[in-house]
Amino acid sequence: MKFTKWLAAGLCVCTLGASFVGCAGAGSGKSKVGVSMPTKDLQRWNQDGDYMKQELEKAGYEVDLQYAANDVATQLSQVENMINSGCKVLVIAAIEGSSLGEALDMAEAKNIPVIAYDRLLMESDTVDYYATFDNYMVGTIQGTFVKDQLDLDNAEGPFNLEITAGDPGDNNALFFYQGAMDVLNPYIESGKLVVVSGQTEFSDVATASWKTENSQSRAETILSSFYADGTNVDAWLCSNDSTALGVANALAANYTGNYPIITGQDCDIANVKNMLEGKQSMSVFKDTRTLAAQVVKMVGQILKGETVDTNDTETYDNGKKVVPSYLCEPVFADADNYEKILIDSGYYTADQLK
Repeated sequence: MKFTKWLAAGLCVCTLGASFVGCAGAGSGKSKVGVSMPTKDLQRWNQDGDYMKQELEKAGYEVDLQYAANDVATQLSQVENMINSGCKVLVIAAIEGSSLGEALDMAEAKNIPVIAYDRLLMESDTVDYYATFDNYMVGTIQGTFVKDQLDLDNAEGPFNLEITAGDPGDNNALFFYQGAMDVLNPYIESGKLVVVSGQTEFSDVATASWKTENSQSRAETILSSFYADGTNVDAWLCSNDSTALGVANALAANYTGNYPIITGQDCDIANVKNMLEGKQSMSVFKDTRTLAAQVVKMVGQILKGETVDTNDTETYDNGKKVVPSYLCEPVFADADNYEKILIDSGYYTADQLK
């Protein structure tokens, strides 16, 4: 714990018996927490931001929540404003992991603790903690789903596979891709899985900004180039729901073969509806309420001078340091279990998915 650093930031740490309590803001109002989200364009970031703001305010903090419209310069400016306006802790979900160096330098100069939220902040030793889901596990869940659905250990094959990964500027995208490919590569190497387009490297399958339209455009090109003769694509590995939606759109317009297995992530409403209509096979569910609640707890631990919860101190190297992390565990939802996972848990109402 960087008690000296945080004391300098005005996070008064008072000893009461064997415990520490935060006196920041005593006599001067509530401690202020800056929350920087990348965009409102994806459903999950709206849910993350709103829920975290609600929980932080419930815990007694003032919250400055900002969305950056997927523009790096805007996010940099917003974070700098948070620093200058007196935020005591920063929670940042970066648009690009290596893009906020100037702001992080400012945070370091003012001794403001930084929690990277679901996207690791890269190339900076200023990052104190990282809160996310087990991103490699997300990929292994997707890859294992494809393996099981095609029965790759028993079926004769070969089966045709295409791959759509995430944004190259998002460190998580590589973890998703690598987790899935570690499951599927043995079958690609043996010839049981055939990537007809030949596009398997992350740089070839990445999707800028995770945008549905970018995924759709690339999928349309693949379908017209390699599947226009009626060749079947048996599975399409998609790293998240926005890219899966693009693939589904492309298939609807440009494909006449048997419908493939399609993976996803985030359980966005449009994609859950696609699952119920047979247009997407599964989506990895990361209950962002769990992640946001964990971050609220970590913020409180920082401001109170307590030991901050982490459960991984080896995996997430940002190029400057291994960042102590807390990893929540994902699960997958499909047409068979979505009611239990999404509706019974209160994440959605049944009417939202009609």
